[in-house]
Amino acid sequence: MDTTKKIYFASDQHFGAPTPELSFPREQKFVAWLDQIKHDAGVLFLLGDLFDFWFEYKTVVPKGFVRVLGKLAELRDSGIPIYFFTGNHDLWMHDYFQKELNIPVYHRPQEFTFNNKVFLIGHGDGLGPGDKGYKRMKKVFTNPFSKWLFRWLHPDIGVKLAQYLSVKNKLISGDADVKFLGEDNEWLVLYSKRKLETKHYDYFVFGHRHLPMTINVGNNATYINLGDWIGYFTYGVFDGEKFDLLTYKD
Repeated sequence: MDTTKKIYFASDQHFGAPTPELSFPREQKFVAWLDQIKHDAGVLFLLGDLFDFWFEYKTVVPKGFVRVLGKLAELRDSGIPIYFFTGNHDLWMHDYFQKELNIPVYHRPQEFTFNNKVFLIGHGDGLGPGDKGYKRMKKVFTNPFSKWLFRWLHPDIGVKLAQYLSVKNKLISGDADVKFLGEDNEWLVLYSKRKLETKHYDYFVFGHRHLPMTINVGNNATYINLGDWIGYFTYGVFDGEKFDLLTYKD
């Protein structure tokens, strides 16, 4: 790893919620952050729920988010690798990012090694014990037949319906209680500890919970939750030696 470069992580921007107009200032803030980090970023990880809803029809994608997509294209074209992990709000993402932006899209956690440190990285929805209602719902929504049925809705109807349910139905959205539940009740902490039983990881990096957290899960391993870009504006950065959870202030 180039010691002059850093690895950045961000999650849960939920652009478009609660309305495009109200989320626009957050979009501007995120673009400003992307512009700031492009000077020393070696890699950028986006850990899901960049949009509050996303669906790719064969010839149509949701309107808006031009500034964010343009800035990501700029970073990628400059040679900065970007990795995207789908969240529960953009789980219907397919290959648009790959084809248009050259950004690979992952639908489950992946391992990466940087400077001899092993990372397990993902969005975090549906992992660990509990949350059985959402896990069942996710199986329905990720079923190819379900996606095929939804594609038959006209985009003006389908997108509007999905945006409404994304905000109103917490079972569908999978959003968890944003209060800290304690280590013994935080599902991603339990998931991380269980993974350590079979393999060592230095860092578990997830989003989804909307709470910035850094928790020692044993055996010199750390669980990090990135928080969000709604109320916290937090992000992670690994400089090759240590991982910091920071707050962006414009």
